[in-house]
Amino acid sequence: MSEKSVSHRRGATGVSSLAERVLELLASGQATTRTELADLLGAAPSTISLTVGQLVTHGLVAEQGTRSSTGGRPRKVLRLGGSEGFAVAAELGGRHAHVGVVLPGGGLTDVSTVPFATAEGPEAALPGLAETLQGLAEQHGRELLKGVGLSLPGPVDVASGVVTLPSRMPGWNRFPVQAWLEDRFGVPAAIENDANCMAVGEHSVRPAERRQSIMVKMGSAIGAGVIADGRLYRGGTGAAGEITHVRVEAGHDIPCSCGNTGCLETVASGAALVRILRERGLDVATIEDVVRLAHDADPEATRAVRQAGRYLGMVLAANVNFFNPDAVYLGGILSTLEPFVAAVRSQLYEGCHPLVTQHLVIERASLGADAGLVGAGQFALQRALAHALQAVIGTGVAAPHPEARHGAARTGL
Repeated sequence: MSEKSVSHRRGATGVSSLAERVLELLASGQATTRTELADLLGAAPSTISLTVGQLVTHGLVAEQGTRSSTGGRPRKVLRLGGSEGFAVAAELGGRHAHVGVVLPGGGLTDVSTVPFATAEGPEAALPGLAETLQGLAEQHGRELLKGVGLSLPGPVDVASGVVTLPSRMPGWNRFPVQAWLEDRFGVPAAIENDANCMAVGEHSVRPAERRQSIMVKMGSAIGAGVIADGRLYRGGTGAAGEITHVRVEAGHDIPCSCGNTGCLETVASGAALVRILRERGLDVATIEDVVRLAHDADPEATRAVRQAGRYLGMVLAANVNFFNPDAVYLGGILSTLEPFVAAVRSQLYEGCHPLVTQHLVIERASLGADAGLVGAGQFALQRALAHALQAVIGTGVAAPHPEARHGAARTGL
């Protein structure tokens, strides 16, 4: 291959990567103008105008009206081309699935909870869920369905589209969930870990200047999703945020599902609280029972919940000191308990350096139980956009025609 060809391919890769980021920000609603895109991406206004111009040419982005600015001429408002489309999404739990329709820009509608028997395995559980999602798609126009998103309570290999070594999903290990969904629906599908879905969903509705954050999901198990420089950070093998298996001294002799003893999960998760309260003689069978007792101010339940929050706060403090995020968001059913949240917050302020907590935001997820659903839908829409982008890369987005370049530059911001 000639040096010129190599250079062209490198340039195409760079521009297509920028185009992908532009589409992601428009899909999530974090940006609606060229100026906002330039600010968030740290790119030159002329580069953004060029990229947006090409996306408009190929129908992936459209201009819709104007918005007044503090100086200069009004800014053109951008939206996704064909933004009447939507994704259907589901967030899986142990016994139920949270389902809904996610719109470009982060809108959410038709949310409901349906039975879902995770423990029966994918072959038995997925067909019923697919029928529910198919029904949602038909209500909104099946021909407008762009993608399907699934939030899963276990580690996910995103590249392969499979769940890997899940501790609470018997029969799911290495099952091709993504391929199964794409076969069933005929559109791009995205699967992702639940904490990562929550992190992306919550980030999409938070102020744009909060570019570093940690989302902690506190349910039957514990997980975290990390946003670094405005994007989900997965780490080298996709396991970033696996704080549940950090060892804590208090649980040194308690076996964990990972094979070690003393993991955070054994002393601070919902499953751990059920075990602890049973040992103290309380009649509890599920995490919902624990939450009910805590809401009723049962002293044993409140004491256990507060201690679990302290343990989580201790582990989080080390991560917050290291990462120095703008915000820590708390989600999952345990985040509805004030004693738990207060203990986490207190431990963070006690265990972190004052410079780290000086402007640190510690809040419950503003999307509440819907954060993971919004994130799963965003992943599905982004995957659909990536497919559409790849289809047109060879026709101009990666290597714009000189006349298109000139026209886009004249458009300005």
